[in-house]
Amino acid sequence: MIVIKYGGNAMTDIALKKSFASEIAALNAEGLAPVVVHGGGPQISAMLKKLSLEGEFRGGYRVTTAEVAQVVRTVLAGEVRSEIVALVNSSGGRAVGVGGDDGSLFVAAKRKVLVDGVQTDIGLVGDVVKVNGTIIHSLLAAGFTPVVSSYASDSDGQVLNVNADTAAGTLAGALSATTLVMLTDVPGLYTQWPDETSFVAAISVDDARELLPSLSEGMVPKIEAALNALEAGVKEVRIVDGRIPGIIHLALSGAAGTVIS
Repeated sequence: MIVIKYGGNAMTDIALKKSFASEIAALNAEGLAPVVVHGGGPQISAMLKKLSLEGEFRGGYRVTTAEVAQVVRTVLAGEVRSEIVALVNSSGGRAVGVGGDDGSLFVAAKRKVLVDGVQTDIGLVGDVVKVNGTIIHSLLAAGFTPVVSSYASDSDGQVLNVNADTAAGTLAGALSATTLVMLTDVPGLYTQWPDETSFVAAISVDDARELLPSLSEGMVPKIEAALNALEAGVKEVRIVDGRIPGIIHLALSGAAGTVIS
């Protein structure tokens, strides 16, 4: 089983969207059992702008009020996920959309984030604290590809915005996935971004953990998610450039990206 976190420019460029969908359909046909976890940052930001709602990021996470949480859920389920499912199916795949609150797939609890060394409340943002993988295993057993949206409900039914990197890492660990592939807008991990000479093709868990405090805000949730997945039993995490067609197969062959293991 391979869990794939889908995000970045690969989600906004039509040619890349079609390429991604074709690759997911191919992975399923090859028997690799892909599970897609998606965000929708650009689409959410565009809708918030239309609604004149403030869109602020702190510590790499979106500050989420009750209004913003509802927008997140609506955009992810009604716009982003439905398009991914349609594109995969039109490419010959068998995708099925799943919300984080469907079948109690994700139960989340509010979290704080580290901003300038201080634990900070950023609103209705959560970490997944419980995963009910039954629905995912059932879909995979029937030959379907689950497409999972990164929001959840807490124990009281409150919708929480869950960072897609975080959701993908937690789900990969809970499902005992072999590999977690994280699509982003850079070729992989840079130890001193934006210095291109600091790119690393492979890094250990210990070295990645040591680097975490010095990384750029956008990379922090990815490395946190990668470490959580590896600690939960995932064998390897690959951070790759989603702007390259066919990148998942390239990554799995070791020809692209950064591997953390």
